[in-house]
Amino acid sequence: MYMALLAKPDRERGFNKGRIIRVLLNHMGDGLTKYRLAQLSEASEPWTRQYTDQLEEQGLLEGTEVVAPERLYRIWLEQRIEPNHLEVSLQQPMDLLAETDLRYALTTYQAENLHQGLLFTSTTDFYIAPEEITEWLAIIEDNGLLGGGNTRIRVLDDHVFYNHQEVDGFPTVSIPQLILDLLAEGGPCEEAAEKLIDSNHGENQW
Repeated sequence: MYMALLAKPDRERGFNKGRIIRVLLNHMGDGLTKYRLAQLSEASEPWTRQYTDQLEEQGLLEGTEVVAPERLYRIWLEQRIEPNHLEVSLQQPMDLLAETDLRYALTTYQAENLHQGLLFTSTTDFYIAPEEITEWLAIIEDNGLLGGGNTRIRVLDDHVFYNHQEVDGFPTVSIPQLILDLLAEGGPCEEAAEKLIDSNHGENQW
């Protein structure tokens, strides 16, 4: 009965830009070729070359090397496609996640706390695989209440799981995806994101 409330965004245009930036920020210092960047981004090589040329003209890249990471995050944030999400109340969301075999990746408060430990884990946000929406909705019907809750279940495209991490047995999105989501959240999350940028992309970090 909740299928209409949770679905993959139907806007395909714009995903490629986000994928390319995600890969660039995950592979700083790796010397990617543009062909390899296109492969990892699941975008065409001509389009990848065109877009990276644009970023280079803006002073954000040299070839495929990111030279202005914080500015690139701001560009990513400006053109970010909002994930669809469903807000629910779960008694112990992390316990439920620890028991599921379904695919997910934590982001924002819980993921930041696992990686850096600055934010209070007031909300549990996680991405799910679009093809497993039905299974997750069944879990919500059995264990949760809709609306005004402590948990936000997000759906984007599968590339959001790119280079996902695991901390203390819990999967999280990649650090660049976490930074983006924290910036989008704003408030104290923005400060946490800036600290992650410094620690992961600062001088001598790659």
